[in-house]
Amino acid sequence: MIRSLLLSAAILLSLSLQAGSIQSKNTATTDSAYPHTLVATFGTGCFWCTEAIFEELEGVVKVTAGYSGGHVANPTYKEVCTGTTGHAECLNIEYDPTKISFDELLEVFWQTHDPTSLNKQGNDTGTQYRSVIFYHNNQQKKTVEKYIKELNKSGAWKKPIVTSLEPFVIFYPAEAYHQEYYLKNGQQSYCHFVIRPEVEKFEKVFSSKLKKNAKK
Repeated sequence: MIRSLLLSAAILLSLSLQAGSIQSKNTATTDSAYPHTLVATFGTGCFWCTEAIFEELEGVVKVTAGYSGGHVANPTYKEVCTGTTGHAECLNIEYDPTKISFDELLEVFWQTHDPTSLNKQGNDTGTQYRSVIFYHNNQQKKTVEKYIKELNKSGAWKKPIVTSLEPFVIFYPAEAYHQEYYLKNGQQSYCHFVIRPEVEKFEKVFSSKLKKNAKK
């Protein structure tokens, strides 16, 4: 698995170097306490798993678990889990573009879930678990489209990428008990047997991109 991740990471690094850093102003409508940050909104299946990963990246200021892409205002976790609200579980990632680029965030996005699995990640099934990127501006959209095209061409995965590319409209933060779930519940069986192995694999592949206090 690590060998596969390293191979895909090498392809993604090459694409990232070609694309360069995204420096355009972000047009997200979410409020931020950090005026100089940009925002990326990613859905990778269950937000408990990847929230812990993105929080470790140098340059990431804040990660909020929540819901986007649906048609019901202020949805609850229970409502989203029915699969009828149209929302995806996702992460709103505020980051400092002088320390980490949108391309680098995408590199982690592709590596930390299966972008070829339609409406399913592991045992979690439903449109609320879809692989999705909610783009905040046209530059983000063009960048993601380029990655999808080049990754499919490269054969990084055996199946084609099915990640949905949707315009960002609004993000609803999830309930408080979902925030920093792995940090607060690390000894629970789900965290120990599901999230921890994924975090450890990520730390091995992306060790150079981690915050100093996240490095082992």
